[in-house]
Amino acid sequence: MATTQNPRARRRWGRGLSLIEVLATTALVGMGVAGMMVAAASGSRVTGGALNVSQASYLLQEVREWTLKLPFSDTDPADQGNPPGPDGSNPQVFVDDLDDLYVSGTGSLSYSPPRDGTGAAINGMSDWKQTIQLTWRDVNELTRVVPASSSDVIHVEVTVLRNNQPVLTSGWFVTRR
Repeated sequence: MATTQNPRARRRWGRGLSLIEVLATTALVGMGVAGMMVAAASGSRVTGGALNVSQASYLLQEVREWTLKLPFSDTDPADQGNPPGPDGSNPQVFVDDLDDLYVSGTGSLSYSPPRDGTGAAINGMSDWKQTIQLTWRDVNELTRVVPASSSDVIHVEVTVLRNNQPVLTSGWFVTRR
């Protein structure tokens, strides 16, 4: 059984691709390349965002470590009975107890450059900031805020910012030991 090809069909293929076919192919290839470029750029943004969150998590953990090590309130007999807040400058350079991180009125304190787990400044991170806010909480109802120094429970909330844009926020409770 022999097949014969249509002579017109053979001639059409012999002429090459039409202009419409070339344009359609070019458009499809262009959309594919554009899609790959968008995916690569998106991947770079995701990676950059993940690096920011990772760094912010580290800086948040440093404040947590610092606040959990500090005495709940002044241990120096000369400072006992003082209201919560800084014993010196604002932001506090010397912090010897947790209530030194309290700022009355605004309620929050910021460190830039950020602080490590001992309270020392971390150099080379000038575009990062840690904002710390202390609120005293009712021992029986932890969601209820009470006046400063009227409870044995403090809620510490920390927001880590990069270039003044919030990256990560977390909080924890510290109790008088």
